[in-house]
Amino acid sequence: MRDTEGLRAGPASQQGMRRSNLALVLGVIARAPRSRAEVAAETGLTRAAVSSLAEELIAAGLLVEEGPAAPSGKVGRPGTALGLNPEGPGGLGAEIGVEHLGACVVDLRGEVRSWRRQEIRNRDRRPAAVMADLAELLRRATAEARLRPAGLALAVPGLVGDGGGVLLRAANLGWRDVSLAAELRLALRAAGAEALAELPMEADNEANLGGLAELWLGGGPDHFLHVSAEAGVGGAIVVGGRLLRGARGYAGELGHVPVHPDGRPCACGARGCLEQYAGEAAVLRAAGLDGIRGDWVAMLAERAEAGDEEVRAALAGAGGALGTAAAGAVNLLDPAEVVLGGGYAQLAPWLLPAMRAELAARVTVRPWSGERLRVSRLGRRGPLLGAAVGVVRAIVADPGRLEG
Repeated sequence: MRDTEGLRAGPASQQGMRRSNLALVLGVIARAPRSRAEVAAETGLTRAAVSSLAEELIAAGLLVEEGPAAPSGKVGRPGTALGLNPEGPGGLGAEIGVEHLGACVVDLRGEVRSWRRQEIRNRDRRPAAVMADLAELLRRATAEARLRPAGLALAVPGLVGDGGGVLLRAANLGWRDVSLAAELRLALRAAGAEALAELPMEADNEANLGGLAELWLGGGPDHFLHVSAEAGVGGAIVVGGRLLRGARGYAGELGHVPVHPDGRPCACGARGCLEQYAGEAAVLRAAGLDGIRGDWVAMLAERAEAGDEEVRAALAGAGGALGTAAAGAVNLLDPAEVVLGGGYAQLAPWLLPAMRAELAARVTVRPWSGERLRVSRLGRRGPLLGAAVGVVRAIVADPGRLEG
């Protein structure tokens, strides 16, 4: 999901001002329910203007009147509080993983109304076949949520073009140059979900969406490095409350940072990449479980919890490699925190000791505390939550888009 931090600056017009003011009013109320008078005081708009804008937002299904506002201490009766409409437009998130598919619907308040995950091996499957399964999952999730989605965002494990519609490369899926939106629209129409096929669609790397979910829902600082894993290793860099995408949108490829320059060959063509020491295949190989299929994260966590020393040693080795790569990022970027998310969150008890040791040994030119390495409470839910919540944040940032 592309960043949604408000409207772009442009030539002033009556229509443009109205659209900006709609976003201003909705944004204030999205933070907490407020009366019309409170919105006017906070935004600097007149009460008459706020009332007019609020009526438009109510008519559009974005706001509802919730009852008397909290007492303000001023003389007179309290006004009526306005809040986001939980039955208004929602956000539809989708996820394609190497070993799973996901679908999620959230309401305007960010509350999850439907959550579906299907374990299925997608590696080397044709995109059309994967999209057919995903379309059915999305159809069921939307029917269960009973909300009208305003858009759809798709999380994928690969490099997505700057326009958000083409998957340039996903090595762990075996895909290259896939038109994601076009493929998914065809599958949704074939599944009888015509309304979903007509939605605005965007796609983004799953690590980016996991990082954005951490920013929006994780309760941490505005400067952090988010490190995650499913089949590969992903990274998301958040600076000043915004995702750092880089010149062409490819920033955050932590999995291909070399931790052993002359080490194992990687599928990307380089050698010694972090993914060859902390990715799914590498950890399973080190644990003596090479070739095992299924939910590798859950399986390793179960075996480590049961005291399997070979698995624990494999995870410690992965933690050391992760710590080496994270130390380089900390020295370069100076984040307030390093956040362990995705599958790594579930494996954190066995990864953290070696990670902390490497960070302590390698981050020496600036203050660093082990407490700055923490585990995301979102875990493996991050990318799908980031996709769905990103859609509703885009509505709040620009409610006028619903008129298009």
